[in-house]
Amino acid sequence: MERAGAIRAVLSDIDGVLTVSWEPLPGAVAAMERLRAAGLPLALVTNTTSRTRASICARLVEVGFPVTADDILTAPSVTAAHLREHHPGARCLLLNSGDIRDDLTGVTLVNATGTDTPVDVVVVGGAGPEFDYTALNRIFHHLQRGAHLVAMHRNLFWRTAGGLDLDTGAFLLGLERAARIEATITGKPSEAFFAAALAHLGAEPASTLMIGDDIESDVLAAQRSGITGALVKTGKYLPETHRSADGRPDHVLDSFATLPDLLEGLAAGSE
Repeated sequence: MERAGAIRAVLSDIDGVLTVSWEPLPGAVAAMERLRAAGLPLALVTNTTSRTRASICARLVEVGFPVTADDILTAPSVTAAHLREHHPGARCLLLNSGDIRDDLTGVTLVNATGTDTPVDVVVVGGAGPEFDYTALNRIFHHLQRGAHLVAMHRNLFWRTAGGLDLDTGAFLLGLERAARIEATITGKPSEAFFAAALAHLGAEPASTLMIGDDIESDVLAAQRSGITGALVKTGKYLPETHRSADGRPDHVLDSFATLPDLLEGLAAGSE
């Protein structure tokens, strides 16, 4: 059922919603310009772990999006806050595809090539070539020795220019089952991630909309936090995933390009 009322702030995923392989989707830049012209507070919330906030911003600006680094909230930056609060001073082993150390401020990273180096927390980011047998087995050994497991997300796959590619969740499930441990998830769909995004904007859930291409991690997770959800049929969207989901999105859009029209309609309906 669709929720009524004007939206006063927007949270948006990036990959699969604004861009695919960092190239803008049709109409996305123009739609964001309309949101900016309307003065609507906007935050880009992403599980992307291959780039830092500064790098993401630079690329989005390069292809025309009117954004700043302060508009972007990433899984690595939220993970760093989680580690500083819950594991202060911990020795953390990071497995991730891409250099995100600039966003992990205040986190002690160890270069453990074997299993002799003490590790307090294993931190898993985005999957890539680094997720080979040696690396995963090394993590498994540390988990058996009592290390905590923190994952930036548990997405099973993501959309690239060449199609769908496996992501961290496909490996994380095996690690959890083998080590008999449950990972703490810091990015979407965790409630803490959405709470951080709302706090970042100073927004209330009831007057905020989240738009994404992942029905579970983006849309339904946001709706469980009281945020209006909008699912786009771009990126990783699959009709079968939509049909088999545990819930229904508040709104379903062909693309981000149609978001301004939806928001204008909701505003008119609330008057």
